[in-house]
Amino acid sequence: MATAPSYKPLVFEPGAAEEPLNALQLEILELKKRRNAVILAHNYQSGDIQRIADHLGDSLGLAYNAAEATADVILYCGVHFMAETAKIVNPSKTVLLPDMDAGCSLSDSCPADKLRAYKEKNPNLYVVAYINCSAAVKAESDVICTSGNAHKIVAKVPEDREILFVPDQNLGQWVMRQSGRKMRLWPGSCYAHVLFTAQTLTRLRDEFPGAPVVAHPECTQTVRDMADIVCSTERMVSFCKETSAESIIIATETGMIHRLQREIPSKRFIAGPTANCACNECRYMKMNTLEKMRDALLNMSPAIELPEDIRSRAELPIRRMLDWSR
Repeated sequence: MATAPSYKPLVFEPGAAEEPLNALQLEILELKKRRNAVILAHNYQSGDIQRIADHLGDSLGLAYNAAEATADVILYCGVHFMAETAKIVNPSKTVLLPDMDAGCSLSDSCPADKLRAYKEKNPNLYVVAYINCSAAVKAESDVICTSGNAHKIVAKVPEDREILFVPDQNLGQWVMRQSGRKMRLWPGSCYAHVLFTAQTLTRLRDEFPGAPVVAHPECTQTVRDMADIVCSTERMVSFCKETSAESIIIATETGMIHRLQREIPSKRFIAGPTANCACNECRYMKMNTLEKMRDALLNMSPAIELPEDIRSRAELPIRRMLDWSR
């Protein structure tokens, strides 16, 4: 029998008051005005970053925000492939990423040269790429998807085409089950989401009776099967607002809970634990900090640069996704 973890669950109680903005946050907002910038932040960013973002959301929502941005500068608080996406859809803008080393294990699992070689051996495949991939991989793809629209996108692929889904095999498995559409799956995964286990979540549910488990589709099948709902981070917000439950277990990156607390202050959120920790943070997402945001706006660097041939080719499947998702 497995030994119960020694840590206490990380519980975010309802009604926590927000602190006033600090001097660094105010400095960033002043620099934003001076640079005519817009701040985009993913749901997995830390709470102090989320508070001063102009747009906060998942990959799909932020892709629309990036495409529609009219500011001169886009300061993207996320990881590298997300900032690349902003540059792809809005190439005339300066796109800053606070830390250029903020990568993604899932994106790294599918190198463009390996995908290109696989396509050469299988020329009739229709490549559906999860947005968590590099610009070079997007350029090799037919259409992009996010966790929020993957089912919808796959349903629009011509039925006579065999699909290769890259790079997340867990999301791909979930989409196959939802759609009934068979696909070849690239063997990639998000290091953070695969750390959740059904055992630890079951113990947590026993400790908080009646608390539903909300899981991201990047989690493993055993976790998805025991969850009450499997959905994108954006859908998590609406589910948590709609459910009558007063306590909710969140099985995704812990930064998501900062947004849930701000939008639904009356409810208790419990961070999904891993086998070794009471919460689960993505080390890449947390590489962005307020200090790095300020420095990026001060120095106008680091800035995303893409070869135009890759950028233009990558834009086509992204635009196809945005059109199919409307």
